[in-house]
Amino acid sequence: MAEVASVTPAGPAAPPAAASREAAAPGLDLDEKGRPINGEPQRLARRLFVQLLVFDGCSDPRAVKDALDRAAIHGVLYEDVNDPHGIGVLTYDEDPAYFLDAVRPLALGEGFRGLHLREEYTMLGRTYSMGWEADLEEALLTRPRRNLVDPSLKWAVWYPLRRSGSFEELPEAEQRAVLAEHGGIGRQFGKAGVAHDVRLACHGLSKEDNDFIIGILGSELYPLSAVVQRMRKTRQTSRYLARLGPFFVGRVWWQAPQA
Repeated sequence: MAEVASVTPAGPAAPPAAASREAAAPGLDLDEKGRPINGEPQRLARRLFVQLLVFDGCSDPRAVKDALDRAAIHGVLYEDVNDPHGIGVLTYDEDPAYFLDAVRPLALGEGFRGLHLREEYTMLGRTYSMGWEADLEEALLTRPRRNLVDPSLKWAVWYPLRRSGSFEELPEAEQRAVLAEHGGIGRQFGKAGVAHDVRLACHGLSKEDNDFIIGILGSELYPLSAVVQRMRKTRQTSRYLARLGPFFVGRVWWQAPQA
């Protein structure tokens, strides 16, 4: 569901920590890369980390909302549509230490007292590039933040997935064809303005060893379900997924202010 962005120069230079990693490990390229400009690929040593924590035992989200407000948390509070006592707390930052230094103390504090973490719904991932992004910083940092706290996007569906080993064995050209089929559906819904996605890689970041996390955001719930339904017929979903879900479906109860 990628949105079309205008061609702009590459994003800002890598922060000192990223630069020092490159200097310490010559030949190891950890940068994200976008569409070439004047023959040179865009490069960015930054990405956005996103985490979803789901709790039950919440009869009134106001205490959680107040705690998030006081701490000026970067994130979203969802009501769980499938659990009358459930909430989802989604947070994001470029530095994954944010989840330990800011979110963890909050989740152990007064506003979350009596709540129970639903560990099976915990998701942690990072934005990533595909190599054809016209504006790398927009795709990896600006657009996900903007969509996550867009007041008009009140509904969200979040789920993890893992591809089967047979997909990794396909020739690169065939992999691209499989992904293009999937991506075409996303672009169709995105251009219509009814569903916007946040795509995250989570290799090695989950207990279940998932590959990706998908967030689908929109002003109404039905188009989000329709996206998932349409994807069922693609080759990636029907042939090359080893695991899909669990699905968290929520409606926004609170969002951090837009920057």
